[in-house]
Amino acid sequence: MSSSPALPDSATCEQARLSRDARFDGVFFTAVRTTGIYCRPVCPAPAPKAGNVVYYPNAAAAEAAGFRPCLRCRPELSPGDGHWHRGDHLVARALALIDAGALDAAPLSALAARLHIGERQLRRLFVERLGAAPIGVHGTRRLLFAKQLLSETALPVTEVALAAGFNSVRRFNAVFQNAYRMPPRDLRRTSREVTGDALTLRLGYRPPFDLSTMLDFLRGRALPGIEQVDDVAYTRVIGTAQAPGWLRVDAWPSTRGETAPAALRLQLHGCPPARLQDTVQRVRRMFDLDADPHAIATHLSHDARLAPLLHARPGLRLPSGWDGFEIAVRAVIGQQVSVAAARTLTARLSQRFGVALPEAFAAQGFAHLFPTPEALVEGDFDGLGLIGSRIATIRGIAAALLEGRVDFDRARTLDDFVARWTALPGIGPWTAHYIALRALGHPDAFPAEDLVLQKTLPTDRTRLSARALRAHAEAWRPWRGYAVFHLWREASAIARSAPTPRTRTRIPRNPSP
Repeated sequence: MSSSPALPDSATCEQARLSRDARFDGVFFTAVRTTGIYCRPVCPAPAPKAGNVVYYPNAAAAEAAGFRPCLRCRPELSPGDGHWHRGDHLVARALALIDAGALDAAPLSALAARLHIGERQLRRLFVERLGAAPIGVHGTRRLLFAKQLLSETALPVTEVALAAGFNSVRRFNAVFQNAYRMPPRDLRRTSREVTGDALTLRLGYRPPFDLSTMLDFLRGRALPGIEQVDDVAYTRVIGTAQAPGWLRVDAWPSTRGETAPAALRLQLHGCPPARLQDTVQRVRRMFDLDADPHAIATHLSHDARLAPLLHARPGLRLPSGWDGFEIAVRAVIGQQVSVAAARTLTARLSQRFGVALPEAFAAQGFAHLFPTPEALVEGDFDGLGLIGSRIATIRGIAAALLEGRVDFDRARTLDDFVARWTALPGIGPWTAHYIALRALGHPDAFPAEDLVLQKTLPTDRTRLSARALRAHAEAWRPWRGYAVFHLWREASAIARSAPTPRTRTRIPRNPSP
């Protein structure tokens, strides 16, 4: 096949395949001509002869060429390509929309229109960059998700079809049979343990992954009644007032005599089949599971200031939030106050305006959902401790979302997103970039006005201006967001190790470290 910008050179692919290098999991796939099967680079099966191997940049390209997924290494467990699933490139934005279900019920022309590009040009870009057309990428995504549900859960085939985006079980069976040469029921294992309404899925990532730092960040911001974070897991309520549920995320446990796989364990309770794909994608974004730590570190390590930070924490990821509106409200409340104060104020707001949950949720420590824009646009904020300007900004955000003036549409570039949000009263560049960083998980979002960043980057106790900081960070593109979290983490560590002064002057700051 012709070379693709998304595919490493053949020598790199060959070395990664033979060494089963987990850093390349999801970066390319290995197809074997003699068997008609494609695998992940980490497949434990005996390595085939090099002459029988063809490399593809993604699962869709391999399936478009007529190969079937390996039942042993299970390509559906590989993380997404960290380069193409993130950022402002048109293909990256298109993939993000496909992951969000843009083609589930709409034609390719609608996706192209959202991206302001012609349908033929979009198809051509996908074939050139990924080796498969958008419809092929979408179809492979659906089938691989169905394959995972069939392999790991006891969901009836009818619910698996619904979860994978098929409106007809007959259509699902036909498509699955045609693609994988077996009916869906043949993937079923003979026994599974199911406890109540729990559903457990494995979410793969490329190592290293610093889960403890991720949980530490989320723990400092956890909202009582909505989230719980301890040293090993993140738990939160999800869903709507009509169909609430909850989830738990922790490290995938190892079995006796085996090393734990590079994966998180997602346990879902009360999640309707139609919401499964969206829920999984939200968790993957929240924990940044499609990141490519090796590629990011290689790029950022050219900066002498960042190199030791990357070496100390090679698995640091971008901790996003569950819901965009929730993150936007938190960002506004957190302007110029400490993390603890912002959490307290946000907790009061969510307790007053969030829909109360049934008593059955109390056993898990959940009391209510986070408020909706409708609840806050005309809400009574008296007695919550918020100043008038913050209240006006929160109401303005709620109204703008309801009216469609701002959104969390992944079709937008970072510049477009920031421009729309900064047009709202009370939203400056810092807040807009912070929302992009934590609501979208945008890898290049960069709040240059952040006081902590301005003071932490220099090592001579000086403070950079926002302009100087932004100029210095140009070389970090397109991974400026990762540099932000490394610097925030270092500032937090320094603050914890510093002796407590007898007196201190209150300095307003953003809720960054």
